[in-house]
Amino acid sequence: MIGLCRSGLCLFNRTLVSKLHLAKMAKPRVVFVLGAPGSGKGTQCEKIVQHFGYTHLSAGDLLRQERNDPASEVGQLIHNYIKEGKIVPVEITCGLIEKAMVKSGKSKFLIDGFPRNHDNLSGWNEQMGEKAEVAFVLFVECPEEVCTERILKRGQSSGRTDDNIESLRKRFNTYTKETVPIVRHYDQLEKVRKINGGTGRTPDEVFEDVKQMFQ
Repeated sequence: MIGLCRSGLCLFNRTLVSKLHLAKMAKPRVVFVLGAPGSGKGTQCEKIVQHFGYTHLSAGDLLRQERNDPASEVGQLIHNYIKEGKIVPVEITCGLIEKAMVKSGKSKFLIDGFPRNHDNLSGWNEQMGEKAEVAFVLFVECPEEVCTERILKRGQSSGRTDDNIESLRKRFNTYTKETVPIVRHYDQLEKVRKINGGTGRTPDEVFEDVKQMFQ
């Protein structure tokens, strides 16, 4: 049976997912990693994986992989959302994350770039709230001008359609209006651990702070 998300789009074969359902595994530990575009989330996630044995799931990478899959029924939709700097519907993103968690067979996850808005948060709580434990949110703080410089430099070789100044303005606007309130929400729950990923700091220097958050 093929399941439908709220937008009416087919995405996953629920029969396959049910056979490998996350609920049958030990309840996994999840750390959400949030920060502005270009704040260095991905770099720090790579170091956390090497040092602490977490499995890194980037919401953005999962969406781009799905977008580039010729067999995907939602690839064009994802492409349009990414190009406009908008947030992809939560049913798609959450489904991709759950599928990747199940496929990995692991129990400790860094979920990078998610949840990005209240819809993401509500969708996560509805779909995954009983299946995974959110330990905390790692929030990478970084000034917008530093992030912009990093992304434009990355765009010279990344091949990403959203690594340009026009898309970047839209992404920062979305981040400020929709993602920052999510950080505040978890901060009220005393589940936010902040690190300075900004000006003048090397990735290794930032990671020295990150390590303290995982002790």
